Amino acid sequence: MTQYFEVYQRDGAARKGRLLLAEIIETPCILKTEKINDNTGPIVNAGSLWEKGNVEKAKQKLHQLRSEIGDNRLIILPHMCLAPDAPDSTIKEMETITTTGAIGSIYRKDRELKAADLYVLEGSGVFENNARALLERVLDLKHNIPDDTAVYLPNICLPENLAMLIYMGADVLDTTKATVAAYKDIYLTHAGSFHLKSLSELPCRCSACASTTALELKKMDKISRAQLLEQHNINAMEAELALVREKISAGNLREYVDGQCRTRPWLTALLRLLDKEYEHIERGTPITRNVEMLANSGDSLTRPEVVRFARRIQERYTPPELNVLLLLPCSAKKPYSISQSHQKFGIALGKYRKFVHEVIITSPLGIVPRELELTYPAAHYDVAVTGHWDAEEMKWVSRCLEDYLSKHKYTAIVAHVDGAYRQICEMVANRLGLEIHFTNTGSVTSHESLRNLSKTMEGLCTGRKISETKRKAAMLKAIADYQFGKGAGEILVPDNSEIRGPFPRYQSFYEKTQLATLIPQYGTLAVTIAGAEMMIPRNSYIVQIDDFIPRGSILAPGIIDADPAIREGDEVFVVGEKAIGVGRARMNGREMRVSTRGQAMDLRHVKPK
Repeated sequence: MTQYFEVYQRDGAARKGRLLLAEIIETPCILKTEKINDNTGPIVNAGSLWEKGNVEKAKQKLHQLRSEIGDNRLIILPHMCLAPDAPDSTIKEMETITTTGAIGSIYRKDRELKAADLYVLEGSGVFENNARALLERVLDLKHNIPDDTAVYLPNICLPENLAMLIYMGADVLDTTKATVAAYKDIYLTHAGSFHLKSLSELPCRCSACASTTALELKKMDKISRAQLLEQHNINAMEAELALVREKISAGNLREYVDGQCRTRPWLTALLRLLDKEYEHIERGTPITRNVEMLANSGDSLTRPEVVRFARRIQERYTPPELNVLLLLPCSAKKPYSISQSHQKFGIALGKYRKFVHEVIITSPLGIVPRELELTYPAAHYDVAVTGHWDAEEMKWVSRCLEDYLSKHKYTAIVAHVDGAYRQICEMVANRLGLEIHFTNTGSVTSHESLRNLSKTMEGLCTGRKISETKRKAAMLKAIADYQFGKGAGEILVPDNSEIRGPFPRYQSFYEKTQLATLIPQYGTLAVTIAGAEMMIPRNSYIVQIDDFIPRGSILAPGIIDADPAIREGDEVFVVGEKAIGVGRARMNGREMRVSTRGQAMDLRHVKPK
């Protein structure tokens, strides 16, 4: 826990924050290496034990340094400058060195954790081009330090890898490699590194590059050339950092990383390995976003929003009790029901629609029950359409459909699909031994295909049916279960509840009391105080606060405990000795438990006890 670092925005493991020092530093940031070592910046390196001579001298120098610069500048404690795998026996003395005020501590695996405001993964640079080793070290660090402390990866940052390093959790980077590259005649860009002699022109118009040409730069003396190259290299890093910070603010850093990691094979490998660490990335991924989710590559199949949606369908969703399942293709327009193709499907179903449960097949989400078509990211994604599905897409979507059909039974399954959609349905039918009625005879929206769909339904739709009122209730129940877990729908949309309002602004009332409202923008429920009182006994999505009546927002220090299942953007229920309330989380449950700074949630309703 820290007094000097505050996180205020998250995007996966990436985050924006502030180091609250004598000079406030917005993170993620790039430190100029020479300033760390000359004691003039807000972050100061106390140096190496090799340089000081022994521990006692290091302690004396550290005490003197602290008295000179004050407590509100961060000192990285004296260290040994060792490789990450150096024997533990060489570093025991380091554990006795500490000071007051803001400190940075070298993190070493399996050593006792020293309280700090910033942790340095010393030797990060040795892991460049080794995706697995770097990820293992970063994950070990992130799993063992408090969430509200900053992470510094020194001597590894380049414009080409900066976005990926921040996406995996780095808060602080430095200019070491930019300076070293300059003295090797290496010209850095976000698209890769170039040796100066290979350039016929400078592919940049920063202040350094605008003052010269490639030919003029090559003719300069070594020192002058290195100085100008260093200026450009740092400019390139800072420009990339500004872009990454904007991507975090917009909530679409992942889309940028998807493309940027292609500059080097090891960065692509790093993204794929990182996606396998679902808990690490998902914990910081908001439950909803204000921007479209772009699925531009096969790696989108493993991004946390996609995996989370599929898992919640598997674990939390219960379909309405209907005998006939209709499988449909997705549409470019979202939500699907307002697209021309799905409106034609609805007209073709006509009076038989009340007998049918509709499920949409799509990449990358797998399957989307009609009740959840508004829920993020089902109504908020776009995918590159080529008419061709690759093997990984087919495997992922068929697995989602297979899981669903193995859990939920129907007396009849109809698929109004073509192309890859049909291949997926056929593969799943063969694996599960199911019979599927295919109604498409060409284009799914042709008159002949739609007539065939209507005729097929006429012969199958004779069993259970659902009224329009119950269909609306089923939609809200499904969303409640998706949002809060199985059983929440029965609480917020009880039997005989009344659903008011036009689509999609449905409201759930029970005995004239409003319990919840559907928020169309995200496809999630906003719960009233009455609904919160009914949900609190479930003891999930609960935030326990101290002995006070909250107003407006709740800061992390006022929280005693929080459900670890809470994610940023979740609807959460506040419980305290003097009040209960309901609002939206601004950080995840684990952060709420341990953070000493930051806004934990926005409070919408409060009721004193």
